[in-house]
Amino acid sequence: MALIAILPGDGIGPEVTAEARRVLEAIDPAFGFETEPVGGAAYLEYGQPLPPQALELAKRADAVLFGAVGDPQFDALARPFRPEAAILGLRKELGLFANLRPAKLFPGLEDASALKREVAESIDLVIVRELTGDVYFGEKGQRTTADGEREGYDLMSYTEGEVRRIARVGFETAMTRGRKLCSVDKANVLETSQLWRDVVIGVAADFPEVELTHMYVDNAAMQLVRNPGAFDVIVTGNLFGDILSDQASMCAGSIGMLPSAALNGSGKGMYEPIHGSAPDIAGEAKANPCAAILSAAMLLRHSLGRGDDADRIEAAVADALRDGARTADLGGSLSTGAMGDAILSKLG
Repeated sequence: MALIAILPGDGIGPEVTAEARRVLEAIDPAFGFETEPVGGAAYLEYGQPLPPQALELAKRADAVLFGAVGDPQFDALARPFRPEAAILGLRKELGLFANLRPAKLFPGLEDASALKREVAESIDLVIVRELTGDVYFGEKGQRTTADGEREGYDLMSYTEGEVRRIARVGFETAMTRGRKLCSVDKANVLETSQLWRDVVIGVAADFPEVELTHMYVDNAAMQLVRNPGAFDVIVTGNLFGDILSDQASMCAGSIGMLPSAALNGSGKGMYEPIHGSAPDIAGEAKANPCAAILSAAMLLRHSLGRGDDADRIEAAVADALRDGARTADLGGSLSTGAMGDAILSKLG
């Protein structure tokens, strides 16, 4: 029996993960589930955002379903105690270096996209984001300059090995799709990006079937709006990937539609919607659970080897949307639970 750890987190996290769990239970009643608080909820209960028992559960489970963390009430805390430290800690402790973020426009959501219909219809891409390096994990702090001014600093760095392993994930992902990989960097001004580009070019020799191109991140942001259909797979660093995947979500209709998988080298994964905790609507049953449900589908495919069941879930989401099921972010009026009901009704 597979054990799935559920770490709901803050804000709408508990609401959307509850719907994802309902779908997983419908797929297989034999799944085991255990839940622990993380983020702000854990800080309030245990004084830290990633309590030892939550980390132990994540390590013991076959896969982790994560909600969202964050709330302005915790912004005054030192960084190690803020809710976001939970997800950074999990990524580090579990070795989750590869983030897969698919962005695809579901039929029926063309008018929800910020783009023209004919442009939006072309969106079907995967962003492969490196997760355990870059400015998020580099040396950081504040200091006083010789002129008496405060100065903040965050070190951006990558080793060859870190770039090589995420590049391989990018190429391997492209091999399962259209065999086109775009590596996004800022090599014209950043030494970190020049190393990135050099290493990606080296890895390309092992994947002659894949067409490799390079693009500066500012141009990539523009092209995601101008011609998103030109992209198949994008591989990029932590910071750039964070920004570009959120941009891609609005091209695909709503950030409430995009799932993600964070994987280590052995297939262990943590799965979460890319949206935040949205404390302004928490507890109001307005959140879109689709991204969490689609994250559960990725969990089945990547960690449990149940691709057919993942396909069933994705088809059920598409069918529900095609029949007009919409939460508020998509221009509809369904509650979080009602949207879950609509998807469950399509599972068959």
